[in-house]
Amino acid sequence: MTVLRTPDACFADLAEFPYAPHYFDLTDPDFGALRLHYVDEGPRGAPVILCMHGQGSWSYIYRNMIPIFVKAGYRVIAPDHIGFGRSDKLPREEGYSFQKHIDWLTAFLTGLELKPLTGFLFDWGAFFGLRIAAENPGLFDRLIVSNGYLPTGHEPGAQWFVKWREKMLGGPVFPMGDMVNDGSTRDLNPQEIAAYDAPFPDESFKTGPRRCPMILPISPDDPASPANSAAWEALSAWTHPVLTLSSAILARTGAQKKIIAHMPGAKDQPHHTYEKAGFYIIEDEAADLAQRTIDFIGA
Repeated sequence: MTVLRTPDACFADLAEFPYAPHYFDLTDPDFGALRLHYVDEGPRGAPVILCMHGQGSWSYIYRNMIPIFVKAGYRVIAPDHIGFGRSDKLPREEGYSFQKHIDWLTAFLTGLELKPLTGFLFDWGAFFGLRIAAENPGLFDRLIVSNGYLPTGHEPGAQWFVKWREKMLGGPVFPMGDMVNDGSTRDLNPQEIAAYDAPFPDESFKTGPRRCPMILPISPDDPASPANSAAWEALSAWTHPVLTLSSAILARTGAQKKIIAHMPGAKDQPHHTYEKAGFYIIEDEAADLAQRTIDFIGA
């Protein structure tokens, strides 16, 4: 089945994103060859910070953190999930599953042989990253979790998400740049909004973003629930350092406290809640997030 690949011309002259593309070739049993894009900046022999993006975004969201990390002497790897950014997109929404994303990202991370990693996991980057960390404990030596957790399908209060999902998927156009702008405290400029829209020249390219809300396990009978539940249990023994950096809007859901209480490595760490940041916290607090990450690694 033919996959979609956004033309390179769509990424020309992106605002504040001068990074050369890198690609990792995957083999999927259903879709054959897939190309996963990633940013790779900084000294090749340096410790690696893995930056994983969330819904509505791609590696572009890390554009203001990458140079801070590189200046501090780190190598930064920032992949685009399949269906997002410069990575390949599947032709049908139904082709994506939570397990597929785990398989693709695990193949990418083990294939690059970059361990041990510091993981900066935002939103869906945390949904996937925490699962991968639990199943591959040798990959990471520390985690920073920002506005994310590991959904198992047993969490209460999923009704608000169902309503949001119906609203977002009900229209003919799935917003990308506007969604990030609406979820940030600061106003993104037109060039930044256009950069978030760049990977999706028309609606046919948005199979990944449109599918993500549907594969989040929100009930125990979801296909991803058993494996995620097992991973969450495994994380109860995670003793590597864990730092949470959350927007107040997410902290109020209890996700941040849940991670701190559950993962031993989160005990006595300098967790922080940003009272004035929006959901897309990286757009509002990039410099502070980067500095807290650097301080956390140094400690």
